[in-house]
Amino acid sequence: MGSSYLYYSMFLHCMIIVANIYSNNARASDRHLSMDYYQATCPNALEIIRKEMECQVLADPRNAALVLRLHFHDCFVQGCDASVLLDDTITLKGEKTAKNNINSLKGFELIDSIKNRLESECPGVVSCADTLTIAARDAVTLVGGPSWDVPLGRKDSKTAGYDLVGINIPSANEGILSIMAKFIYQGLSVTDMVALSGAHTLGMARCENYRARIYEVFSITSALNPSSHTYLNNLKSTCSPISGASDNNETSLDYATPNLFDNSYYHLLLKGEGLLNSDQLLYSSVFAVKTRKLVEKYALDPIAFFMQFSESMVKLGSIKSLKTFEDGEVRKHCRFINT
Repeated sequence: MGSSYLYYSMFLHCMIIVANIYSNNARASDRHLSMDYYQATCPNALEIIRKEMECQVLADPRNAALVLRLHFHDCFVQGCDASVLLDDTITLKGEKTAKNNINSLKGFELIDSIKNRLESECPGVVSCADTLTIAARDAVTLVGGPSWDVPLGRKDSKTAGYDLVGINIPSANEGILSIMAKFIYQGLSVTDMVALSGAHTLGMARCENYRARIYEVFSITSALNPSSHTYLNNLKSTCSPISGASDNNETSLDYATPNLFDNSYYHLLLKGEGLLNSDQLLYSSVFAVKTRKLVEKYALDPIAFFMQFSESMVKLGSIKSLKTFEDGEVRKHCRFINT
């Protein structure tokens, strides 16, 4: 453990230096965001978004998870600029078909619906980036999670980062140090990483993303808890050991309370029942020096989790490239740049 801890400490020190350099560039435009950005130009914007999200979550609680995931995948590539919403065109390669997105992201039509309402009320005023950021906040609140103030004034990008998706977005079977590096590169701390991972209290995962967990690792980490054998067998019934027909079968990331935003996710990690390798490593990895303590903290104290999640979501939503601020626009339709 001694040599592992030393390596872990050196790794974090180096990544913090990188993050400080990156933050000076990527987040230089944060000062342009404000709480009252649409006060004069579209005073009903937040109410419109809230009402639309209420309808969507009432229709299907899973929609909350879809919007929250869209927001995360957007902000980790080029900053929170709605680039993830862009469709492919002759001149633009969008992010939707990139490997880590193509089968993971859904709910684009939900943002389209909200944007259409905003355009009817205030044409050309509210950006898709702000729309998605506010919708993510409302999605969490509507299924029992915390609320927070969302600074506004983001612009929509005219480009997409197809090649950056595989580099920036954490994957289900990635090692904990690699995932830490991706968060720290975005200017987010290890604490932010553990808190934001708590979003996996909502949503589903595809068999392709938890196959390695249940056939190679899961039985080892869950052996201490007899009840996990039933859970493991249930997972195997939805996901065959060989890639193929069952790849797209889905199961809840948090089987205990799949449609409620709470701290149940962390309780599952304590029992060795995290569905994804990347989740369980927060508690079980030899490098989980700090993350293990945070998992235990949030499992015991839901208020602490809610408070940190809110703070970390504000930080996530503030990741913004200087290029988008200087050359961005307010798209009329979130799937295409303006002509």
